Amino acid sequence: MATLRNLKIKTSTCKRILKELHSYEKEVEREAAKTADMKEKGADPYDLKQQENVLAESRMMIPDCHKRLEAALADLKGTLAELEESDNKDGPDIEDARSTITEVAQLFQATDA
Repeated sequence: MATLRNLKIKTSTCKRILKELHSYEKEVEREAAKTADMKEKGADPYDLKQQENVLAESRMMIPDCHKRLEAALADLKGTLAELEESDNKDGPDIEDARSTITEVAQLFQATDA
């Protein structure tokens, strides 16, 4: 049985993973710029290799976040559907869940395009 408490938890999970995803995307940009700067300045090959490893690790986290976000979104949609079936269609938590679903769906559409 889906409850408003479960809905709040799943909404917060989606928001947290979305925030994490944006954080990793910024980190990749930052690390890529740092790596390019090191190459430009002719940094020590060992340091450059370590920096490239850091960049690769950051890039690996983005697909992982996408998978977790997809799973959390599906979970949230299921919980919201259950609550709506039980005639619980209004309230701030439900509106928050709907806006989160819309936000995540727009992100997925933007990355697919």
